[in-house]
Amino acid sequence: MSCAISYCLLFVFPGCRLLAVELTSSNTKPVVQEFQSVELSCIIKSTVTPDPRIEWKKIRNGDTSYVFFENKMQGDFATRAEILSRTSLVIKNTTRMDTATYRCEVAAPSDTKTIDEINIQLTVQVKPMTPRCSVPKAVPVGKSASLHCHENEGFPKSTYSWYRNSEPLPADSKSSSKPLNSSYTLNPNTGTLVFHAVHKGDTGRYSCIATNDAGFAKCEEQEMEVYDLNIGGIIGGVLVVLAVLVLITLGICCAYRRGYFANGKENGESNRFRVHMEMLKAAALASETSLDVLTESGEEIIYAKPRFSPDRFVLC
Repeated sequence: MSCAISYCLLFVFPGCRLLAVELTSSNTKPVVQEFQSVELSCIIKSTVTPDPRIEWKKIRNGDTSYVFFENKMQGDFATRAEILSRTSLVIKNTTRMDTATYRCEVAAPSDTKTIDEINIQLTVQVKPMTPRCSVPKAVPVGKSASLHCHENEGFPKSTYSWYRNSEPLPADSKSSSKPLNSSYTLNPNTGTLVFHAVHKGDTGRYSCIATNDAGFAKCEEQEMEVYDLNIGGIIGGVLVVLAVLVLITLGICCAYRRGYFANGKENGESNRFRVHMEMLKAAALASETSLDVLTESGEEIIYAKPRFSPDRFVLC
């Protein structure tokens, strides 16, 4: 009945306003640096309920949890958060995990519209950590060189700038008034600096700075040397190696010819052959048989027709 009367009054007196709880905020997107305090503003613009119920919820990655419920702080907020000016929420010692959407809900039973809510998007900025830098120590003239710089802690994500001998390298090498190697490219989002063909002027001390809205961090300087290739020295070294290999090969061949690598099996067979020949000679003497010569062909012993006495026995 009261609702019907209210709607009738609204149409009869368009200038009249319904009694309803209404919320507002001085800042719906606060930004704070890590470890600082922040106020999430929730203001009751209008209500006739003397003691409305206040609740705060946190929504992060699709999960909703209570921050303030039944007039008490919940979870880890119990030691680092408080209600200010009846409805606003103050969070102390913020961390990166506090980045989320916070919902202020007010229930006013005596109002025509009994519930209202407002969302506050909190962003906690985190300073970059010291970036990891990778710089090649030495690169030959004309070759490519890649320098890397990266860190994962900063929020929002860091952008990167490179320095040589404490002088900044412009993102566009052709835009600099100083003479620079125009063959390099610098990606400020990934922190990669690539020289497509280095020259002697690229020698120097390189460092990188990671920057975001919360601050910056710098890695230590690292030396990169660009050197000339000694073609004559390389060719000379190759020739020396080839000469050594030839000498080694010749030495091995000579050793084989001189019998230094003859194995025990060959020596044993030669000794057995000589013993066998001595036995044949003794047998010939015992039988008073004249033999001209004994020769070895494979495993066979060939006897020539006797023409001389046994003392003419010859061992080949």
